Amino acid sequence: MVLIPPSIIMIVYGVTADVSIAKLFIAGVLPGLMLAGLFSGYIIYWALRYPEQVPANDRQYTFMEKVRESGSLIPVVCLIVAVLGSIYAGFATATEAAAVGVVGAMVLSAVQGSLNWSSFKESLMGATRLYCMIALILAGASFLTLSMGYIGLPRHLAEWIATLGLSQFELILALTVFYVVLGCFLDGISMVVLTMGVIMPTVQKAGIDPLWFGIFIVLVVEMAQITPPVGFNLFVLQGMTGRDLLWIAKATLPMFFLMVVAVLLIYFFPGIVTWMPQQMKL
Repeated sequence: MVLIPPSIIMIVYGVTADVSIAKLFIAGVLPGLMLAGLFSGYIIYWALRYPEQVPANDRQYTFMEKVRESGSLIPVVCLIVAVLGSIYAGFATATEAAAVGVVGAMVLSAVQGSLNWSSFKESLMGATRLYCMIALILAGASFLTLSMGYIGLPRHLAEWIATLGLSQFELILALTVFYVVLGCFLDGISMVVLTMGVIMPTVQKAGIDPLWFGIFIVLVVEMAQITPPVGFNLFVLQGMTGRDLLWIAKATLPMFFLMVVAVLLIYFFPGIVTWMPQQMKL
């Protein structure tokens, strides 16, 4: 779930929209837990309604067995706490915290015995490819933003939308539909960097908090990740289950509507997003 930090989408939005990444990270915690609760509630309801379709589990695990089985997750959780804690404690910036995460990951890998020259080189090349992809997209988006600034497109678009007389709620609905449709053709990072130059002036003119809007963007990007034909998460699930893409899309439809509910909840109760950043001096 990209709402729960650390999140690449949040970092990309923070850079392109000039919003504090640390505030975005802490702002995403409550909405992320809320969305996880909505998903869990639906799964419980579905399991109770269709018990015959729930996978059978012949063995009942004791509590201590469950703790031992989940023990491998503890180092990962500690690493996440170290990265985020270094930011919120004021010991490191977001960039320096990334270095903390890299060192911590290498230490964990060494302790678990999986660190060798081959795995290190593979990880390094994977990180380099990912960074180069993001950097090139950001560079292209910067040129696009500069070009649109010269021709005045963002200003004209903002003025045009203002003449429509849309309320904040109507604007949010329109942007939700826009990003969901855009997600049928683009990945999440591309969606953010290619649209912020045009969307942000309109959002600011409408009086929408950029911090709140960042969480909204992350949420609608999650929705777009399960919209065919280019929904990235659909392909991940297809690879894991071997099911037909259309079947997976239908199965994820309830989750899509739950995310629509989450968008409505953070709109009508914006404190879900803004309360935690207000409690912390970041």
